[in-house]
Amino acid sequence: LPRYEVNFQKGIDCGGAYIKLLSSSNDLNLEYFFDKTPYTIMFGPDKCGEDYKLHFIFRHKNPKTGEYNEKHAESPDVDLKKFYLDKKTHLYTLVLKPDDTFEILIDQIVVSKGSLLENMIPPVNPSKEIEDPTDKKPDDWDERPKIPDPNAVKPDDWDEDEPAKIEDPDAVKPEGWLDDEPQYVPDPNAKKPKDWDEEMDGEWEAPQIPNAKCETAPGCGEWVRPMKNNPKYKGKWRAPMIDNPNYQGIWSPRKIPNPDYFEDLHPFKMATVSAIGLELWSMTSDIYFDNFIICSEKEVADRWAVDSWGLKKLVASANEPGMFSQLVTAAEEHPCLWVLYILTLALPVGLTVLFCWPGKKSDEYIGFKKPDVSKQITKGELKEETEEFEDDELEEEKENEDTREDERREMEETKRDLLKDNTKKMGRETPVSGEDREDIYDDEEENEVPDGSQEGDGSNKSDSEDEKKEADEGLGHRPLKSVRKRRVRKD
Repeated sequence: LPRYEVNFQKGIDCGGAYIKLLSSSNDLNLEYFFDKTPYTIMFGPDKCGEDYKLHFIFRHKNPKTGEYNEKHAESPDVDLKKFYLDKKTHLYTLVLKPDDTFEILIDQIVVSKGSLLENMIPPVNPSKEIEDPTDKKPDDWDERPKIPDPNAVKPDDWDEDEPAKIEDPDAVKPEGWLDDEPQYVPDPNAKKPKDWDEEMDGEWEAPQIPNAKCETAPGCGEWVRPMKNNPKYKGKWRAPMIDNPNYQGIWSPRKIPNPDYFEDLHPFKMATVSAIGLELWSMTSDIYFDNFIICSEKEVADRWAVDSWGLKKLVASANEPGMFSQLVTAAEEHPCLWVLYILTLALPVGLTVLFCWPGKKSDEYIGFKKPDVSKQITKGELKEETEEFEDDELEEEKENEDTREDERREMEETKRDLLKDNTKKMGRETPVSGEDREDIYDDEEENEVPDGSQEGDGSNKSDSEDEKKEADEGLGHRPLKSVRKRRVRKD
């Protein structure tokens, strides 16, 4: 398990920050370490241009020939750009397991994993069969799926000499076209340089500029008819394609047993490692390396990472600007972000105000019960109810008039009887005229109190208490008609 820290303090344009775990041998001399020094594992970041790589290469020994061949792991599926350009310290880890699997981690997060037997290029174990290098394709082997129809004949009216474009005969030269004016004229303000040598540089000519007269005209120079597509153009005739009856498919050499085949079921058993080396090429300076560790227990490496890289990460996080500062910095670099910030803040505020403080109701409460709109009423039902209501009002008004007329007649009869009784009592036998009768009626009407109540004040009293008593007795023997009072509804 090799692990170490890298920081591209000035970014990285083209260069590597990988390490090599050097193979142990009696010939290893670290004083002469160079690119050809044998290694077992090469691991770490590398970049050039827009090609971001995270190398994991190990050299595998061929058990048949004893030669070493490089095996490359497949590229991780994550975006490595942010790790190489953020100028922060990152922790790179390679974990090799006895079950011939591997994991690659950045900052304790797995970014790639696979099998030494299945995910290496080229594969650790070669194929059992290979193509026969001595096999050759027969001369009569036909690989063409389609061929020109040999029975096809070019039509008699097919003219291959017609051009694709012809002049438009209907085109007319625009009015105001300046035939005698060139499109470009010598610059009148240009001056020959003082160091111009006509013997060396030739005759000096003023540079050409667009003709000012052509800017307001449809065009300048010789007018030429525009070109248009030729309706008679057909091009070179070719026979239509048909299926090849002799098609034999794509030829490939026959397979033969691979003479170099072998099977290594445990590539984890690599060459022993005895040193670590930095052999790299870079166009960028100040690449930071720190805290190398190689061990066989992941727990040990994790404790080492917590005590080293973990502390650095905490300090770096504490010194980083807050979220607000980062947003302001980004907006200063891209002013259009201010609009996005404002809309992001205004939207929730506006929705909160809209739902929590709705507008004032236009209809004020006026104290009456609103009709129940949940029950649907048809136009016919509404018209019938309106007519019934009007009929009830007319009937009630008629009954009220009849009641008032009955009351008036009853009052007149009562007054007339009272007058007759009083006249007999007082010995007045002389008939009373109509006008006098009306005056008497009026006087009696002023003195009368309805419903048998007490009489009015002293000025309206009769001359004799006996007469009043007799008058009351006279009223007592007549039945009183009950008056039905109805209350008029108003809506």
